[in-house]
Amino acid sequence: MDNVSIVSVFTLSGLNVPANSKALLFALTALCYCVIWLLNMTIIVTIIVDKRLHEPMYIFLCNLCINGLYGTAGFYPKLLKDLLSSAHVISYVGCLLQGFVLHSSVCAELSLLLLMAFDRYVAICQPLIYNSVMTKEKVAIFLTFAWLIPLYLVLVGTITTSVLKLCGSHIPKLYCINFLIGQLACTPSVANIIIPAMNYTVYLLHFTLIFFSYVYLIKKCLYSSENRSKFMQTCLPHVVCLSTFITAVAFDLLYVRFGQLDLPLAVKNFMAMEFLLVPPIINPLVYGLQLTQILRDRILKYLSCEKKTN
Repeated sequence: MDNVSIVSVFTLSGLNVPANSKALLFALTALCYCVIWLLNMTIIVTIIVDKRLHEPMYIFLCNLCINGLYGTAGFYPKLLKDLLSSAHVISYVGCLLQGFVLHSSVCAELSLLLLMAFDRYVAICQPLIYNSVMTKEKVAIFLTFAWLIPLYLVLVGTITTSVLKLCGSHIPKLYCINFLIGQLACTPSVANIIIPAMNYTVYLLHFTLIFFSYVYLIKKCLYSSENRSKFMQTCLPHVVCLSTFITAVAFDLLYVRFGQLDLPLAVKNFMAMEFLLVPPIINPLVYGLQLTQILRDRILKYLSCEKKTN
């Protein structure tokens, strides 16, 4: 306990690149962040403006894109700032805030993917009751819980992390997370072990429900050409986005667990930031193709109706 000190600043050591490469890396990072904003905002604005897309599936997709912007906002601005400076530091409060944003974004993503899986389950397996189950009021309630529960659970974890007495200020990563802050604690905290374990259990249950719902949907669609068509049009993009997200999060967990091994810095950084790079770009691209087809079909249908009227 003699080494206990009031930590006001953390040092991030993940960004250790030559000075002559920083300008290029800054430009690529800024370009990537702009692409993420452009793609996600295109989907969000399209769904908001076109009232014909105000259906549960597209409302959930809109929230998924909003969450992508929310999560990346906790990482890219700080990374761009670090690329312009020689001292890669972050304040104590800033570190906790960054960890909160990144953790809650990952949890909210799983909650939204669970909602999308439930929506497709009802649409394909229980089509007769779909309109009574997925009403506007119920969709609003589902979304409220999908956002508030992750924010609450992560907030509790952040509070337990903030009361720890720290014996260090060095974080071997590009950004802050509660686990690495907890590693700096002078003495282990029972609450800091139990609460993350509870959060992991909750979202492992989310993933399990999503996985078995899609397994059930696939089995259901094998015996019906109509259901197969529905699955390919609406569920396949979900499966692609879910697979991309889970793979990205798995890379980050591997980094946290094995990040100290003798791996190239570029590999470590990619493992650390893949969930902030790939899903925010892949999600709007996958669904953008689907929306483009829907809008194209509606435009063609509208033009054909105009010709018939003339």
